[in-house]
Amino acid sequence: MTLGVLAGLAMLFVMFAGFWTDWLWYRSVDYASVFTTTLGTKIGLFAVFGLLMALAVGTNIWLAHRLRPPLSAMSMEQQSLDRYRMSIAPYKKWVLLAVSALVGLVAGASAAGQWRTWLQWVNSVPFGTKDPQFHKDVGFYTFDLPWYRFLLSFGFAAAVLSLIAAALVHYLYGGLRLTSPGGRATAAATGHLSVLLGIFVTLKAVAYWLDRYGLAVKSSGLRSTDGWTGLRYVDANAYLPAKTILFVIALICAVLFFATLWRRTWQLPVIGFGLMVLSAVLIGGLYPAIVQKFQVQPNEQAKEAPYIKKNIAATREAYGIDGAKVQEYEGRSDLKGKDRDKLRAQAADTASLRLLDPNLVSPAFQQEQQVRGYYQFPSTLDVDRYKDASGKEQDTVIGLRELNLKGVERNWINDHFKYTHGYGAIAAKGTSTDDAGAPEFTEKKLPTEGMLGRYEQRVYYGEKTTQYSIVGGPQKELDHPSDKGEESYTYRGKSGVSLSSPVNRAAYAVAFGEPQILYSGAIGKGSKILYNRTPKERVESVAPWLTIDGDAYPAVVDGRIQWIVDAYTTSNGYPYASRTTLGDTTADSLTTGQRAVVAQQNQVNYIRNSVKATVDAYDGTVTLYQWDTKDPVLKTWMKSFPGTVKPRSAISPALMDHLRYPQDLFKVQRELLTRYHVTDAGTFYTGSERWQVPDDPTNKDGNAVPPYYLSMRMPGQDKQVFSLTTTFTPRNRPNLGAFMAVDADAKSAGYGRISILKLPSETTVWGPEQAQSKFSSYPAVASEINIWKRGDSEVQYGNLLTIPLDGGLLYVEPVYVRGVGSNYPLLKKVLVNYGEKIAFRDTLADALDEVFGAKGAAPATPPPPTGTTKPPTTGNPSVQDAVKAAQEAFDAGQKALEKQDWAAYGRAQADLKAALDRLGKAQSSSPSGQSGSQGGQSGQGSSQGGQSGQGSSQ
Repeated sequence: MTLGVLAGLAMLFVMFAGFWTDWLWYRSVDYASVFTTTLGTKIGLFAVFGLLMALAVGTNIWLAHRLRPPLSAMSMEQQSLDRYRMSIAPYKKWVLLAVSALVGLVAGASAAGQWRTWLQWVNSVPFGTKDPQFHKDVGFYTFDLPWYRFLLSFGFAAAVLSLIAAALVHYLYGGLRLTSPGGRATAAATGHLSVLLGIFVTLKAVAYWLDRYGLAVKSSGLRSTDGWTGLRYVDANAYLPAKTILFVIALICAVLFFATLWRRTWQLPVIGFGLMVLSAVLIGGLYPAIVQKFQVQPNEQAKEAPYIKKNIAATREAYGIDGAKVQEYEGRSDLKGKDRDKLRAQAADTASLRLLDPNLVSPAFQQEQQVRGYYQFPSTLDVDRYKDASGKEQDTVIGLRELNLKGVERNWINDHFKYTHGYGAIAAKGTSTDDAGAPEFTEKKLPTEGMLGRYEQRVYYGEKTTQYSIVGGPQKELDHPSDKGEESYTYRGKSGVSLSSPVNRAAYAVAFGEPQILYSGAIGKGSKILYNRTPKERVESVAPWLTIDGDAYPAVVDGRIQWIVDAYTTSNGYPYASRTTLGDTTADSLTTGQRAVVAQQNQVNYIRNSVKATVDAYDGTVTLYQWDTKDPVLKTWMKSFPGTVKPRSAISPALMDHLRYPQDLFKVQRELLTRYHVTDAGTFYTGSERWQVPDDPTNKDGNAVPPYYLSMRMPGQDKQVFSLTTTFTPRNRPNLGAFMAVDADAKSAGYGRISILKLPSETTVWGPEQAQSKFSSYPAVASEINIWKRGDSEVQYGNLLTIPLDGGLLYVEPVYVRGVGSNYPLLKKVLVNYGEKIAFRDTLADALDEVFGAKGAAPATPPPPTGTTKPPTTGNPSVQDAVKAAQEAFDAGQKALEKQDWAAYGRAQADLKAALDRLGKAQSSSPSGQSGSQGGQSGQGSSQGGQSGQGSSQ
């Protein structure tokens, strides 16, 4: 008994530990109201619906027992049941209480999971927009209908469980008989069960009535679209009247069941129920199928056109793409008759072409700025804007130096007491690199120094900080290294939960499964525990009603590192708006291991970037700001959790400088715009103008190309604007179909404005995959790449940027090379294309000069050697033979290039390398006077190689 009591107490303490640590955490981040509101709502729903279910089932069990016949029939069936009746008799009250409690607990737990539905219903705010079919406010479908459906499902469950329980009791006590002679049911049992069946059928009538409104949010298939939602012709003209008729039939059937209380016969209710089932098959199933087959299919486009228009309008509104501006764009990159110098100047002015790819340069940050092995940078860095010395904004690639415990000796003290935080933000110019092709850092070293000025550099909260830490106590933390060695530090931030109380220590020891928290001497006065330390975790915890963007990014704001987190309000109940699954829509080539995917299986048909959140990297403070001031879903949640979201006016100008349009929302919108850029119902139906998001040409996994941030000027804009861009290709075609950009600068008056440049359907402008293929097969590119690869170097293509320019499209792509023994790739070349012109040069400026043939540019296509150059004379036969062999190999390589015979070219390059090696050895063995002469002659050959694009190897 003692062991049993102790085991029970231990289980209770485990449950208490989870509750207590949650309360302490919410209180430590000043969001205790979220915890209490959520918990109170769950407890309330659990109690109310659990009690209702227990009362419904318990009352019907008690009533069935009370209505039992005084004497049971003398039959074998009743004699067999007598044994069960006798065994239950001493425990009837306990059985009644146990069954009622069990169904009550299950129903209460199910109801507690509906806390979001309840809070939205009781605090709902109207949308101010009505659906086109029933003319009800959209809020009815978003907030009211889900709650009504829950109540209906609860009613069905209560009716069915009560019916089953009552029937079993009636059978046990002789009210129902299966094999006994005489009537099959007593009058009391008949009346009782008839009432329960009447309640069930009444609920079915209510379900038919709600199904009418459910047609507006029902998903179904339609040609040329996925996730279609809303009424179609067959719904409006067959299903809708059918549901109304079935509603009336169900009500009549319910009345017949209730009438059994007086008639004491099942004849009429059974006939009515059979009529309802038959009507459901004929009216609810067969009739709509006939309408679809014989009315709709012969002329589907005309029949569905009015409903397609409704779907288009609702979908564009629900996803915030109704303001997307589509304009025709010539798409011709023809240089004939144009002022090339002026066009070259426009290319530089139209966009700040970002050469530093944040998806590739993390190893460079790691190698150059890691400083210690226990620091790390994320595999994908972020793009932001910072002002240079002149006050001009420039695109900047930034990443935080976070903690990496893989680089230290692992033990409990090191993991949770000593190594507790990262240090500093590292930044580099996005539009240029240093002479070697490495990032040109504008904030570097440890502690960092540069353009960011003075700020709190310690990073206690970050994307890579997933373990808990205990700080502020007697055990010192390792701070940044300095000239004096490794310095120590004691955390002074306000975040964390105090471990001064033995109860708190015991609770966390149980919650984290770490008994040392309870008795370790490293924990003492002032000790606090930090956990839930990633920005996504913290925002999700304090605002569980938000959907979090997959990419939190850091910014230095007012002397603090702030993680900026975009958050969304979503709904799955916007009438007529087509649905999409966020996890699928937001996946691209960067989400395969580098970036998180938002809400993997969250299916929605309404989304708004309604909240901008920040998480302080030092003290973990979470702040939620209202961003979309018109969003009724956010207003509903703000009523549910008053005081948790600050008004938009509370955003400081310094923070506003770094807010941007979120990538995941942009990816959802671009996916919808592949179909919903079309507003004509006929064209939408045929799908002839449907686009697709191209695969990332720089990634072999076949995933969608990610959108890119860069500052650029769209046609019609006066100046460059920080934008988020993407491209489209026509469905099943590789050429470019459209270019899309959104104003991503939160300070801009046009923030969120979507612009689409639609190219003519007959255009032959290269799509991203075509451009990449053309680049790879261009002789100068192919030869250089081949040489790099033959030297065992790894070639990596950076982000392929697309820029509208003077009616055409300019492609820019940085090319990185990771040499043998190198830990990170370096920018070696820049690819530029405009029309049919391709340039592959060391710098962006040179490549643009070559493409546009601007004045002072190097020749775009240097004349190849004629092959008639005679080998230089020398008195050393070995040198003469080597020079001759090199010339012959070089000539063979040029011929192979002209024929694009890569196998022959590769052999020629191998011969050339061998000849140059022989030449070097021969020169080193020559007399001093001859050596200088031959060195100059050798340089001549190397120069010739350089003219054909292979100078680096030769």
